[in-house]
Amino acid sequence: MRGSDRIEQIYGDVVRRNPGEIEFHQAVKEVVETLGPVLDKHPEYVEHKLIERICEPERQLIFRVPWQDDRGEVQIARGFRVGFSSVLGPYKGGLRFHPSVYLGIIKFLGFEQIFKNALTGLPIGGAKGGSDFDPKGKSDGEIMRFCQSFMTSLYSHLGEYTDVPAGDIGVGGREIGYLFGQYKRITNRYESGVLTGKSPEWGGALVRREATGYGTVFFTEEMLKVRDQGIEGRTCVVSGSGNVALYAIEKLQQLGAKVVACSDSSGVIIDERGVDLDVLKEVKMVHRQRISSYVDHHGDSKFIANGNIWDIPCHIALPCATQNELGEEDARRLVANGCIAVAEGANMPTTPQGVRVFQEAGIAYGPGKAANAGGVATSALEMQQNASRDAWTFEHTERRLREIMQNIHQNCFETAEEFGSAGNYVIGANIVGFRRVAQAMLAFGVI
Repeated sequence: MRGSDRIEQIYGDVVRRNPGEIEFHQAVKEVVETLGPVLDKHPEYVEHKLIERICEPERQLIFRVPWQDDRGEVQIARGFRVGFSSVLGPYKGGLRFHPSVYLGIIKFLGFEQIFKNALTGLPIGGAKGGSDFDPKGKSDGEIMRFCQSFMTSLYSHLGEYTDVPAGDIGVGGREIGYLFGQYKRITNRYESGVLTGKSPEWGGALVRREATGYGTVFFTEEMLKVRDQGIEGRTCVVSGSGNVALYAIEKLQQLGAKVVACSDSSGVIIDERGVDLDVLKEVKMVHRQRISSYVDHHGDSKFIANGNIWDIPCHIALPCATQNELGEEDARRLVANGCIAVAEGANMPTTPQGVRVFQEAGIAYGPGKAANAGGVATSALEMQQNASRDAWTFEHTERRLREIMQNIHQNCFETAEEFGSAGNYVIGANIVGFRRVAQAMLAFGVI
């Protein structure tokens, strides 16, 4: 059986064994449909059923998270932690707190994390976790009590050599602090390396907060360099206004680009003079307000309720909000309006149809597992510092981040060429990540 035929059979089995988990199905299909040539070149991967094993998590945890709100009423949330692969190192991947979270979302994120983490070249496996708890509108006390309950159920499965969570949507420095505090309280151990994304004041790494956004821009820069193009002077739009989006905007501006729009779930702001990042950070990070508050400080800007950021002409588009936010028609508008590069700061934000439009148009397209790997790469650097009881400077850590993103780009670019798909970063990223995991699995035997 040829590799492509085997792939179709594997995907069908995944859908059958995981009914209703559409995001997971989409993530698996996007990866495995690119691996046919690898299976033809390496029949031992087929013989040992490596793809089938990768598509089945090593462990899946689902648990109840009871917590008490400020009115004294008991609320019940559901928690998840899915460890997909630990052949390259301890499980590594963020926690997402959002009402959309269910098993299919966590499995899609965890599956992507396998290949993203492998791309970094650092010794970390792939996992993801989270809860359907919604932190929006909750007091600090409510979030603390939820985080304490969540960690009480999860702590026995964690460890710096076992499983190391970090943040994701809805989980920032505040939540990581509450989670780490409860872990320390229960275990009576100060294990800095058990969580990443910590404050630099108590074991965190400088640049970790900025890393995903910065790394996405570094990857974009590399994609444009091989086309003899650059970022300076370009008009950009960045979806979202969370951690990834804010620091992608910051790095774009540092490199001479003009960011004219960003968004949140309520709508889009447009500032033709260029987004005032200081004001945006105050609105989103200090006051935790809706993005519409930005226009109160900038009368010349405008807010479009429920607007579509992909309608705005730009040279560079960075989807940094959530999965499947950029569809086929959005992609067509971006291309028609002169977009030359798209890099994903979020995980799987572009639908398969949208990806196809970008690839057919020949623009530079960086998939999330490569473009946004800077966050988890810097988490691994944080683990290194914790293990050595060391702390690096901002400049040193950012330099390491840039080097890692440059290496990821080079490996993806060269591997795509090796398999006859020059410039296709989807194929390059999938094959690089898969081969690294596959070789380790072969070395370990049937596990």
